[in-house]
Amino acid sequence: MRPLTRLVIVLAIVLVLFGLAYLLTRRPESSLRAQLVAPAAQAAGFARADGPRPLSFPADHGPHLDYQTEWWYYTGNLDTADGQHWGYQLTFFRRALAPPAQRRVRASNWAADQVYMAHFALMDVAGKRHPVFERLSRGAAGLAGAQAAPFNIWLEDWRVQQIEPDVYHLSAAQDDMALDLTLKDRKGPILQGDQGYSRKGPDPGNASYYYSLTRLESSGTVRVGSTLHQVSGLSWMDHEFSTSALAADQVGWDWFALQLDDGSELMAFQIRKADGSIDPFSSGTLIAPDGSTRRLGRDDLVISANATWRSPRSGAAYPAAWTVKVPSAGLTLDIKPYLSDQELNVSFTYWEGAVRVSGEHGGRAVAGNGYIELTGYAGSMAGQF
Repeated sequence: MRPLTRLVIVLAIVLVLFGLAYLLTRRPESSLRAQLVAPAAQAAGFARADGPRPLSFPADHGPHLDYQTEWWYYTGNLDTADGQHWGYQLTFFRRALAPPAQRRVRASNWAADQVYMAHFALMDVAGKRHPVFERLSRGAAGLAGAQAAPFNIWLEDWRVQQIEPDVYHLSAAQDDMALDLTLKDRKGPILQGDQGYSRKGPDPGNASYYYSLTRLESSGTVRVGSTLHQVSGLSWMDHEFSTSALAADQVGWDWFALQLDDGSELMAFQIRKADGSIDPFSSGTLIAPDGSTRRLGRDDLVISANATWRSPRSGAAYPAAWTVKVPSAGLTLDIKPYLSDQELNVSFTYWEGAVRVSGEHGGRAVAGNGYIELTGYAGSMAGQF
Protein backbone atom coordinates (compact mmCIF):
# COMPACT_ATOMS: atom_id res chain seq x y z
CA MET A 1 0.00 0.00 0.00
CA ARG A 2 1.45 3.32 -1.04
CA PRO A 3 2.07 5.91 1.74
CA LEU A 4 -0.38 8.35 0.22
CA THR A 5 -3.14 5.72 0.11
CA ARG A 6 -2.41 4.73 3.69
CA LEU A 7 -2.57 8.39 4.73
CA VAL A 8 -5.96 8.80 3.04
CA ILE A 9 -7.33 5.73 4.82
CA VAL A 10 -6.02 6.89 8.19
CA LEU A 11 -7.54 10.34 7.67
CA ALA A 12 -10.85 8.78 6.69
CA ILE A 13 -10.88 6.66 9.86
CA VAL A 14 -10.07 9.71 11.98
CA LEU A 15 -12.88 11.66 10.36
CA VAL A 16 -15.34 8.81 10.92
CA LEU A 17 -14.34 8.52 14.57
CA PHE A 18 -14.59 12.29 15.00
CA GLY A 19 -18.03 12.24 13.42
CA LEU A 20 -19.17 9.43 15.71
CA ALA A 21 -17.90 11.32 18.75
CA TYR A 22 -19.75 14.43 17.61
CA LEU A 23 -22.94 12.45 17.08
CA LEU A 24 -22.61 10.94 20.54
CA THR A 25 -22.55 14.42 22.01
CA ARG A 26 -25.55 15.55 19.93
CA ARG A 27 -27.64 12.40 19.52
CA PRO A 28 -29.33 12.47 22.92
CA GLU A 29 -30.68 16.04 22.61
CA SER A 30 -34.30 14.89 22.33
CA SER A 31 -33.76 12.54 25.26
CA LEU A 32 -32.12 15.29 27.31
CA ARG A 33 -34.99 17.64 26.55
CA ALA A 34 -37.50 14.99 27.66
CA GLN A 35 -35.62 14.54 30.93
CA LEU A 36 -35.44 18.28 31.55
CA VAL A 37 -39.16 18.82 31.01
CA ALA A 38 -40.30 15.63 32.77
CA PRO A 39 -42.69 16.21 35.67
CA ALA A 40 -40.81 17.19 38.79
CA ALA A 41 -43.22 15.10 40.84
CA GLN A 42 -40.91 12.12 40.28
CA ALA A 43 -38.71 13.40 43.07
CA ALA A 44 -38.44 10.62 45.64
CA GLY A 45 -34.96 10.35 47.11
CA PHE A 46 -33.85 13.91 46.39
CA ALA A 47 -33.11 16.47 49.09
CA ARG A 48 -35.86 19.03 49.62
CA ALA A 49 -35.87 22.67 50.63
CA ASP A 50 -38.06 22.16 53.69
CA GLY A 51 -36.87 24.95 55.98
CA PRO A 52 -34.22 27.63 56.48
CA ARG A 53 -30.60 26.49 56.29
CA PRO A 54 -27.42 28.55 56.39
CA LEU A 55 -26.12 29.58 52.99
CA SER A 56 -22.34 29.81 52.84
CA PHE A 57 -20.28 31.41 50.10
CA PRO A 58 -18.50 30.61 47.90
CA ALA A 59 -19.68 27.01 48.42
CA ASP A 60 -23.34 27.77 47.66
CA HIS A 61 -22.50 29.51 44.39
CA GLY A 62 -21.82 26.03 43.02
CA PRO A 63 -24.09 23.09 42.18
CA HIS A 64 -26.25 21.23 44.70
CA LEU A 65 -26.44 17.80 43.13
CA ASP A 66 -28.66 16.25 45.81
CA TYR A 67 -31.50 18.55 44.73
CA GLN A 68 -33.37 17.73 41.55
CA THR A 69 -33.49 21.16 39.91
CA GLU A 70 -31.21 24.19 39.89
CA TRP A 71 -30.72 27.32 37.83
CA TRP A 72 -28.39 30.28 37.49
CA TYR A 73 -30.10 33.24 35.79
CA TYR A 74 -28.16 36.20 34.38
CA THR A 75 -30.08 39.12 32.91
CA GLY A 76 -29.08 42.71 32.22
CA ASN A 77 -29.58 46.01 30.43
CA LEU A 78 -26.73 47.52 28.46
CA ASP A 79 -26.15 50.83 26.66
CA THR A 80 -23.59 52.31 24.31
CA ALA A 81 -22.26 55.84 24.82
CA ASP A 82 -24.59 57.08 22.07
CA GLY A 83 -27.71 55.53 23.65
CA GLN A 84 -28.19 52.23 21.83
CA HIS A 85 -29.81 49.70 24.16
CA TRP A 86 -29.65 45.94 24.53
CA GLY A 87 -31.09 43.51 27.01
CA TYR A 88 -29.60 40.06 27.51
CA GLN A 89 -30.40 36.75 29.16
CA LEU A 90 -27.98 33.91 29.75
CA THR A 91 -29.43 31.17 31.94
CA PHE A 92 -28.21 27.72 32.90
CA PHE A 93 -30.48 24.93 34.17
CA ARG A 94 -29.36 21.70 35.85
CA ARG A 95 -31.58 18.66 36.29
CA ALA A 96 -30.54 15.49 38.14
CA LEU A 97 -31.42 12.21 36.43
CA ALA A 98 -31.33 10.08 39.57
CA PRO A 99 -31.41 10.71 43.32
CA PRO A 100 -28.14 10.37 45.26
CA ALA A 101 -28.72 6.80 46.44
CA GLN A 102 -29.22 5.55 42.88
CA ARG A 103 -26.10 7.07 41.36
CA ARG A 104 -23.33 4.72 40.32
CA VAL A 105 -19.74 5.31 39.29
CA ARG A 106 -19.36 4.32 35.64
CA ALA A 107 -16.16 3.99 33.66
CA SER A 108 -17.28 5.89 30.58
CA ASN A 109 -16.31 9.54 30.35
CA TRP A 110 -19.68 10.08 28.64
CA ALA A 111 -21.71 8.72 31.54
CA ALA A 112 -23.79 11.41 33.24
CA ASP A 113 -26.30 11.71 36.08
CA GLN A 114 -26.91 15.43 35.42
CA VAL A 115 -28.23 17.19 32.34
CA TYR A 116 -27.89 20.88 31.54
CA MET A 117 -29.86 23.31 29.43
CA ALA A 118 -28.98 26.93 28.64
CA HIS A 119 -30.85 29.83 27.04
CA PHE A 120 -29.20 32.84 25.41
CA ALA A 121 -31.18 35.84 24.18
CA LEU A 122 -30.00 39.27 23.10
CA MET A 123 -32.69 41.93 22.75
CA ASP A 124 -31.74 44.58 20.17
CA VAL A 125 -33.95 47.67 20.50
CA ALA A 126 -32.68 49.44 17.37
CA GLY A 127 -33.02 46.29 15.28
CA LYS A 128 -36.37 45.44 16.91
CA ARG A 129 -35.41 41.82 17.32
CA HIS A 130 -34.97 39.28 20.09
CA PRO A 131 -33.13 36.19 18.82
CA VAL A 132 -33.26 33.24 21.19
CA PHE A 133 -31.02 30.19 21.36
CA GLU A 134 -31.14 26.97 23.39
CA ARG A 135 -28.53 24.32 24.06
CA LEU A 136 -28.76 21.01 25.90
CA SER A 137 -26.00 18.70 27.04
CA ARG A 138 -25.11 15.97 29.46
CA GLY A 139 -22.97 17.00 32.40
CA ALA A 140 -20.05 14.87 31.28
CA ALA A 141 -16.91 14.90 29.15
CA GLY A 142 -16.46 18.59 29.93
CA LEU A 143 -19.50 19.54 27.83
CA ALA A 144 -21.41 21.20 30.67
CA GLY A 145 -21.09 21.62 34.40
CA ALA A 146 -20.69 23.91 37.37
CA GLN A 147 -18.25 24.41 40.23
CA ALA A 148 -18.18 26.59 43.32
CA ALA A 149 -14.64 27.86 43.80
CA PRO A 150 -13.59 29.55 41.69
CA PHE A 151 -17.12 29.82 40.40
CA ASN A 152 -17.67 28.44 36.91
CA ILE A 153 -20.87 27.49 35.08
CA TRP A 154 -20.78 26.47 31.42
CA LEU A 155 -22.46 24.68 28.58
CA GLU A 156 -19.97 24.27 25.75
CA ASP A 157 -18.61 27.80 25.11
CA TRP A 158 -21.41 29.66 26.90
CA ARG A 159 -19.89 30.44 30.27
CA VAL A 160 -19.76 32.57 33.40
CA GLN A 161 -16.60 32.25 35.46
CA GLN A 162 -15.01 34.06 38.36
CA ILE A 163 -11.82 35.86 37.38
CA GLU A 164 -11.05 37.58 40.70
CA PRO A 165 -12.94 38.15 43.98
CA ASP A 166 -16.45 39.43 43.20
CA VAL A 167 -15.64 39.77 39.49
CA TYR A 168 -16.97 37.47 36.77
CA HIS A 169 -16.53 37.02 33.03
CA LEU A 170 -19.66 36.21 31.00
CA SER A 171 -19.50 35.15 27.38
CA ALA A 172 -21.86 33.65 24.82
CA ALA A 173 -22.04 33.68 21.04
CA GLN A 174 -24.42 32.21 18.49
CA ASP A 175 -24.96 32.94 14.80
CA ASP A 176 -24.36 36.67 14.21
CA MET A 177 -24.58 37.78 17.86
CA ALA A 178 -22.09 37.65 20.71
CA LEU A 179 -21.83 38.96 24.25
CA ASP A 180 -18.66 39.44 26.29
CA LEU A 181 -18.98 41.14 29.68
CA THR A 182 -17.13 41.73 32.93
CA LEU A 183 -19.50 41.73 35.91
CA LYS A 184 -18.48 43.38 39.20
CA ASP A 185 -20.63 42.48 42.21
CA ARG A 186 -21.31 45.60 44.31
CA LYS A 187 -23.62 44.19 47.03
CA GLY A 188 -22.84 40.53 47.59
CA PRO A 189 -25.43 37.78 47.92
CA ILE A 190 -28.95 38.95 48.81
CA LEU A 191 -30.86 36.18 50.58
CA GLN A 192 -34.44 35.97 49.37
CA GLY A 193 -37.35 34.87 51.57
CA ASP A 194 -36.48 33.68 55.07
CA GLN A 195 -32.65 33.82 55.06
CA GLY A 196 -32.64 32.27 51.58
CA TYR A 197 -35.57 29.89 52.10
CA SER A 198 -38.26 30.90 49.61
CA ARG A 199 -41.68 29.32 50.14
CA LYS A 200 -43.86 28.75 47.07
CA GLY A 201 -46.79 26.89 48.64
CA PRO A 202 -48.38 25.41 51.77
CA ASP A 203 -46.17 22.30 51.83
CA PRO A 204 -42.90 23.34 53.55
CA GLY A 205 -41.01 21.42 50.84
CA ASN A 206 -42.71 23.39 48.08
CA ALA A 207 -39.88 25.91 48.23
CA SER A 208 -36.40 26.71 47.00
CA TYR A 209 -33.17 28.03 48.40
CA TYR A 210 -32.76 31.34 46.63
CA TYR A 211 -30.31 34.22 46.60
CA SER A 212 -29.50 36.99 44.13
CA LEU A 213 -26.64 39.24 43.08
CA THR A 214 -28.75 42.32 42.43
CA ARG A 215 -26.20 44.93 41.33
CA LEU A 216 -23.57 43.62 38.95
CA GLU A 217 -21.85 46.55 37.25
CA SER A 218 -21.36 45.36 33.69
CA SER A 219 -19.02 46.42 30.89
CA GLY A 220 -17.82 44.84 27.69
CA THR A 221 -18.97 44.29 24.14
CA VAL A 222 -22.00 43.27 22.14
CA ARG A 223 -21.35 42.04 18.62
CA VAL A 224 -24.10 42.17 16.01
CA GLY A 225 -22.89 40.88 12.66
CA SER A 226 -19.46 42.38 12.12
CA THR A 227 -20.11 45.44 14.30
CA LEU A 228 -18.69 45.51 17.81
CA HIS A 229 -20.36 47.81 20.34
CA GLN A 230 -18.79 48.92 23.64
CA VAL A 231 -21.49 48.71 26.32
CA SER A 232 -22.04 49.23 30.03
CA GLY A 233 -24.95 48.79 32.40
CA LEU A 234 -26.26 46.59 35.19
CA SER A 235 -26.86 42.86 35.43
CA TRP A 236 -28.70 40.67 37.93
CA MET A 237 -28.09 37.03 38.87
CA ASP A 238 -30.58 34.65 40.51
CA HIS A 239 -29.54 31.24 41.81
CA GLU A 240 -32.15 28.76 43.04
CA PHE A 241 -32.04 25.07 43.88
CA SER A 242 -34.85 22.81 45.03
CA THR A 243 -36.78 19.61 44.64
CA SER A 244 -40.17 21.14 44.18
CA ALA A 245 -42.91 21.91 41.71
CA LEU A 246 -45.86 24.17 41.39
CA ALA A 247 -48.98 22.67 42.94
CA ALA A 248 -51.83 21.42 40.74
CA ASP A 249 -53.73 24.70 41.10
CA GLN A 250 -50.65 26.92 40.45
CA VAL A 251 -50.22 27.60 36.73
CA GLY A 252 -47.23 29.96 36.59
CA TRP A 253 -45.53 33.04 37.96
CA ASP A 254 -44.75 36.68 37.21
CA TRP A 255 -41.25 37.55 38.43
CA PHE A 256 -39.78 41.06 38.62
CA ALA A 257 -36.13 42.10 39.05
CA LEU A 258 -35.91 45.91 39.02
CA GLN A 259 -32.83 48.10 39.48
CA LEU A 260 -33.39 51.77 40.33
CA ASP A 261 -31.09 54.75 39.94
CA ASP A 262 -31.29 55.57 43.66
CA GLY A 263 -29.22 52.42 44.30
CA SER A 264 -32.11 50.22 45.42
CA GLU A 265 -33.58 47.08 43.87
CA LEU A 266 -36.87 45.23 44.05
CA MET A 267 -37.42 41.51 43.57
CA ALA A 268 -41.05 40.41 43.53
CA PHE A 269 -42.95 37.38 42.31
CA GLN A 270 -46.59 36.47 42.24
CA ILE A 271 -47.75 32.91 41.65
CA ARG A 272 -50.94 32.69 39.64
CA LYS A 273 -53.57 30.06 40.39
CA ALA A 274 -55.84 28.32 37.91
CA ASP A 275 -58.85 30.32 39.07
CA GLY A 276 -57.07 33.60 38.27
CA SER A 277 -56.26 34.50 41.87
CA ILE A 278 -52.80 35.22 43.31
CA ASP A 279 -51.34 32.63 45.66
CA PRO A 280 -50.77 33.87 49.23
CA PHE A 281 -47.17 32.64 49.07
CA SER A 282 -46.25 35.34 46.55
CA SER A 283 -43.56 37.59 48.01
CA GLY A 284 -40.62 39.89 47.40
CA THR A 285 -37.60 41.75 48.76
CA LEU A 286 -36.78 45.45 48.77
CA ILE A 287 -33.02 45.98 48.78
CA ALA A 288 -31.60 49.28 50.02
CA PRO A 289 -28.50 50.97 48.54
CA ASP A 290 -26.40 49.63 51.43
CA GLY A 291 -27.56 46.05 50.80
CA SER A 292 -29.93 45.80 53.75
CA THR A 293 -33.20 44.07 52.94
CA ARG A 294 -36.86 44.18 53.78
CA ARG A 295 -39.05 41.12 53.24
CA LEU A 296 -42.34 41.71 51.48
CA GLY A 297 -45.39 39.52 51.73
CA ARG A 298 -48.24 39.28 49.30
CA ASP A 299 -50.17 42.03 51.09
CA ASP A 300 -47.20 44.41 50.84
CA LEU A 301 -47.26 44.29 47.04
CA VAL A 302 -49.82 45.71 44.63
CA ILE A 303 -49.12 44.54 41.08
CA SER A 304 -51.47 45.44 38.24
CA ALA A 305 -51.20 44.78 34.51
CA ASN A 306 -52.11 47.70 32.26
CA ALA A 307 -51.84 46.23 28.75
CA THR A 308 -51.72 42.90 26.90
CA TRP A 309 -49.59 41.51 24.07
CA ARG A 310 -50.53 38.33 22.18
CA SER A 311 -47.78 36.15 20.75
CA PRO A 312 -48.13 35.36 17.04
CA ARG A 313 -46.34 32.03 17.65
CA SER A 314 -47.79 30.51 20.82
CA GLY A 315 -51.04 32.48 20.87
CA ALA A 316 -50.43 33.28 24.54
CA ALA A 317 -51.67 36.64 25.84
CA TYR A 318 -49.07 38.20 28.17
CA PRO A 319 -49.24 41.32 30.34
CA ALA A 320 -47.38 44.09 28.52
CA ALA A 321 -47.21 46.98 31.03
CA TRP A 322 -47.39 47.07 34.81
CA THR A 323 -47.72 49.24 37.86
CA VAL A 324 -46.01 47.89 40.96
CA LYS A 325 -46.57 49.48 44.36
CA VAL A 326 -45.15 48.95 47.82
CA PRO A 327 -47.30 51.49 49.69
CA SER A 328 -45.49 51.11 53.00
CA ALA A 329 -42.19 52.09 51.30
CA GLY A 330 -43.63 54.94 49.26
CA LEU A 331 -42.73 53.02 46.11
CA THR A 332 -44.76 53.28 42.89
CA LEU A 333 -43.23 52.06 39.64
CA ASP A 334 -44.55 52.13 36.09
CA ILE A 335 -42.96 49.45 33.92
CA LYS A 336 -42.91 48.99 30.15
CA PRO A 337 -41.05 46.47 27.96
CA TYR A 338 -38.39 47.73 25.59
CA LEU A 339 -39.95 45.36 23.02
CA SER A 340 -43.30 43.62 23.29
CA ASP A 341 -42.04 40.44 21.65
CA GLN A 342 -39.51 38.94 24.02
CA GLU A 343 -41.06 35.46 24.13
CA LEU A 344 -38.82 32.39 24.20
CA ASN A 345 -40.19 29.45 22.21
CA VAL A 346 -37.82 26.77 23.43
CA SER A 347 -38.33 23.60 25.48
CA PHE A 348 -40.62 25.74 27.62
CA THR A 349 -42.49 28.68 26.16
CA TYR A 350 -42.22 31.75 28.36
CA TRP A 351 -41.70 35.51 28.18
CA GLU A 352 -38.51 36.97 29.60
CA GLY A 353 -37.80 40.57 28.74
CA ALA A 354 -35.95 43.79 29.40
CA VAL A 355 -38.09 46.59 30.80
CA ARG A 356 -37.73 50.30 31.60
CA VAL A 357 -38.94 51.71 34.90
CA SER A 358 -40.04 55.12 36.15
CA GLY A 359 -41.84 56.26 39.27
CA GLU A 360 -41.39 57.46 42.82
CA HIS A 361 -39.59 56.07 45.85
CA GLY A 362 -39.85 57.76 49.23
CA GLY A 363 -41.10 60.99 47.70
CA ARG A 364 -38.33 61.20 45.10
CA ALA A 365 -38.49 60.49 41.38
CA VAL A 366 -36.68 57.31 40.29
CA ALA A 367 -35.94 55.57 37.02
CA GLY A 368 -34.27 52.33 36.09
CA ASN A 369 -34.31 49.09 34.19
CA GLY A 370 -35.05 45.49 34.92
CA TYR A 371 -36.19 42.11 33.70
CA ILE A 372 -39.56 40.39 34.00
CA GLU A 373 -40.28 36.69 33.56
CA LEU A 374 -43.78 35.41 32.77
CA THR A 375 -44.54 31.68 32.80
CA GLY A 376 -47.69 29.63 32.47
CA TYR A 377 -49.38 31.83 29.88
CA ALA A 378 -48.72 29.42 26.98
CA GLY A 379 -49.63 26.38 29.13
CA SER A 380 -49.68 25.51 32.80
CA MET A 381 -46.33 24.96 34.55
CA ALA A 382 -47.99 22.89 37.30
CA GLY A 383 -45.86 19.89 38.17
CA GLN A 384 -42.85 21.09 36.15
CA PHE A 385 -40.83 23.57 38.30
